[in-house]
Amino acid sequence: MVSFRLASTRHEGYKQSLRVRKRIEEAFGWIKTVGGLAKTKLIGQAKITGQALLCFAAYNLVRMGSIGGWWDAHHA
Repeated sequence: MVSFRLASTRHEGYKQSLRVRKRIEEAFGWIKTVGGLAKTKLIGQAKITGQALLCFAAYNLVRMGSIGGWWDAHHA
């Protein structure tokens, strides 16, 4: 009998899910390490929301630059 795990890893959808998961985890890892959101020093939901917004915007700029070829993401 084939287990569910073996049956699900053969499909293209599973491979696509792993690629998307890696991209999302990469973003959150960057934001926690480089963006400083692993342990924030701010107090208040509005301040933390603003810091998160800036971190996500910075990550998007770095990602767009590395995709476009005009920014080496290793500097960030």
